[in-house]
Amino acid sequence: VLVCTSRFWFNYRHVANTLSVYRSVKRLGIPDSRIVLMLADDMACNHRNPKPATVFSHKNMELNVYGDDVEVDYRGYEVTVENFLRVLTGRLPASTPRSKRLLSDDRSNILIYLTGHGGNGFLKFQDSEEISNVELADAFEQMWQKRRYNELLFIIDTCQGASMYDSQVGEDSLSHQPDLAIGVHLMDRYTFYLLEFLEDIHPSSTTNMNQLFKVCPKSQCVSTPGRVLITDFFGSVRKVEITMETINLSSPMEPLPERILSEDRQRETQYYVDQLPVSGIIHQKAKQRDWHPPDGFILGLWTLILIVFFKTYGIKHLKHIF
Repeated sequence: VLVCTSRFWFNYRHVANTLSVYRSVKRLGIPDSRIVLMLADDMACNHRNPKPATVFSHKNMELNVYGDDVEVDYRGYEVTVENFLRVLTGRLPASTPRSKRLLSDDRSNILIYLTGHGGNGFLKFQDSEEISNVELADAFEQMWQKRRYNELLFIIDTCQGASMYDSQVGEDSLSHQPDLAIGVHLMDRYTFYLLEFLEDIHPSSTTNMNQLFKVCPKSQCVSTPGRVLITDFFGSVRKVEITMETINLSSPMEPLPERILSEDRQRETQYYVDQLPVSGIIHQKAKQRDWHPPDGFILGLWTLILIVFFKTYGIKHLKHIF
């Protein structure tokens, strides 16, 4: 599930972030039928784009991450908090096509990538609404209770991104690679190095999560990822289990072997809090939002000051300002 939550041309880098990850997972074998791509804006067709039908992630403009085979499942005003949570939890209307659903089960490894503008404990969707860390944790808990994943990798590239799963704050997301021809930054720094890392990964790669976590500061990545392969989330790998037991495939009604049934019973006794302990933030109260001036507030304030000055003193006194 790859989500860009930002609109407007100056957020070009967020679309490039998402399309870069999309390109990488497709290159590693995951088909569009297993990808839910959500883009809040269409930078490729923006009238300010000097190279229409393209989105670049490098200053040399050699890598067009938009391509000819991009399948966007949710675009524009379809990218909302409600639709995102419905995709994760499977609470979609019956009329929703399969391409807009997360078709996962308890054997699926899921990658959830979010990019946009965030703050202390929240992520903004199109400057009109927000999703809090409590809502996101609750969605992950519902997914586990409904057996919608086996393992889940959550990546968020925003300001104060760590506050979406912890109380840690104070680290901003930094833009990267300004391009004079396009007039904006092309990517965020973390996703740039993530893409650079994934370019060296192939479907049969044995690179594990330890190497991936070196993209970010080591002090922020306290985990035991050495036994988890990169391709478990970014690639399509078939899992084959070798057994010495004989299973009769001609009789679908025949009971399963006792070993398989016992494994299922053990799986049923594993509670969510034992697998992903987030009870500390699921029941906490939402944090007070930091106040930010609305878009255009500063420009409008300066315009008002100039109008009052001209009406009071006239344009001939303008030189005294400078």
